[in-house]
Amino acid sequence: MKHIFEQKVYFSDTDNYGVVWHGAYLRWMEMGRVEYCKDATGLTLKELEAQDILLPVSSINIKYKSSAKLEDIVVVETEVSQYSGLTATFKQKIKSKETDKVFITAEVVIVAVHSDGKLYRKMPEPLASIFEKEVKCPQLV
Repeated sequence: MKHIFEQKVYFSDTDNYGVVWHGAYLRWMEMGRVEYCKDATGLTLKELEAQDILLPVSSINIKYKSSAKLEDIVVVETEVSQYSGLTATFKQKIKSKETDKVFITAEVVIVAVHSDGKLYRKMPEPLASIFEKEVKCPQLV
């Protein structure tokens, strides 16, 4: 499954150079991961939290390739590329809707922790079965 959404670049997303501030990409990537999990499980972050499941980022590798600018429409693509039973790796891309030019690519690793911060020994359900299915049966592109 690939989650895709579009986002307009607003003035608050840009820096003094008139290009998208690097942190805006991270915010849009988080939106993609949150909505991916919601679409896959039917559960919001609040509902997962009520089940004592929090999903912090444990590592991120981002490559900035080009800069989006004010009023561009960016497309944020999110999919699971790896699953170890303990961690899930999301592959994310942000590109121009108009030109298809890639602005960033990233790999983001998440873990599941309890509300007290203790790590789950394995990814809890329903996330575990969804991530496993996605990695074993990737969508054909």
